[in-house]
Amino acid sequence: MQLIHRNLLIGIHDALQETFFEKNKYADKVIERLLKAHKKWGSDDRKVVSEIFYNIIRWKKRLEYYIGEGAKPNNIYRLILAYLLWSETEYKKFEEFQGIKVADIITKLKKGTVPTKAFEHSIPDWLVETLEKELGENWEKEMIALNEQAPTILRANSLKTSTKHLIEELKHENVESFQVPGFENAVQLEEKKNVFLTSAFKDGFFEVQDAGSQKIGEFLDVKPGMRVVDACAGAGGKTLHLAALMENKGQIIAMDIHGWKLAELKRRAKRAGAHNIETREITDNKVIKRLHEKADRLLIDAPCSGLGVLKRNPDSKWKIDQDFIDRIRKEQETILQDYSKIIKKGGKMVYATCSILPSENNEQVENFLKNNPDFKLVKEEKVMPSTGFDGFYMALIERV
Repeated sequence: MQLIHRNLLIGIHDALQETFFEKNKYADKVIERLLKAHKKWGSDDRKVVSEIFYNIIRWKKRLEYYIGEGAKPNNIYRLILAYLLWSETEYKKFEEFQGIKVADIITKLKKGTVPTKAFEHSIPDWLVETLEKELGENWEKEMIALNEQAPTILRANSLKTSTKHLIEELKHENVESFQVPGFENAVQLEEKKNVFLTSAFKDGFFEVQDAGSQKIGEFLDVKPGMRVVDACAGAGGKTLHLAALMENKGQIIAMDIHGWKLAELKRRAKRAGAHNIETREITDNKVIKRLHEKADRLLIDAPCSGLGVLKRNPDSKWKIDQDFIDRIRKEQETILQDYSKIIKKGGKMVYATCSILPSENNEQVENFLKNNPDFKLVKEEKVMPSTGFDGFYMALIERV
């Protein structure tokens, strides 16, 4: 990889500054806006910019060790230069790099070691403690996996196509892909490409959805004709999967506290040809109460720390802290308690998170079952990042 155009360097710099120092700016949206603003950049340029941008976010703490101080608005070019040297990326001696003491960075690089685990895995100090406490000696294996680049995985939309047909369609558009072993609808790209420009996407043949995430819809054991509630639907990735599994028969009520996310879900549902979805914004508790004991199946894709999806969202490890995790655990407990009343007797629910922390996962479920004897655990599954996918937890619970 080479960084030889100054306008790419400036673009990376500005995007990093926005992600690190502006409030509520998330890396995926920042890079999307940057690439949209520079329509003249070719596919190679875009690849260079995206890769360097995400890798600097991923390895921020390690790079801070190499430059000898924390990231600040005025030292982002130093951070970029440290990354280029560390990753042995070819670059031009841009004027922005003038005056940076390269020798100091090289001295540290030559040592080949860093002083702490937090620097080694590029995570905040508090997170080292949390992972060690919750995962024991396995934490480093999972953290190594979480620092890898995530593959692009699609879910073939069975309402419109088959996995085999999707792979052929993508091939016609110069996108090479293959079926993920053990997953009926998961298709992985050979290399990162902007699949949203393909006619296969415009025709609703697929959604981008990690294989681990695809397990959750299947875990809920839905059947055509059922009444299903997706209580934390967001923009609807899992809702659309449920619609496909139900063959568009029955009813899915997709709920969320954010109306704008449900608006996005409606757009996606139209493209996917999913007609059995009704959206309801949760404006107060009455919305939940009206559904008490009305659903055959309930999905609670609970808000969580997101530690299982750091491959995809590396900036989130710099935006959360232990207080946030403590708050989110209380929220999970409340949601599980309140929303579980939606299921009919004999119905089932899945409690799922994209976290790898037991305190957000099986411990929440154990606590819920202890306080609610009319529910029982049917089965649970963990997908750990070291398996190659995102980290997820799911528990299937029956109301007896």
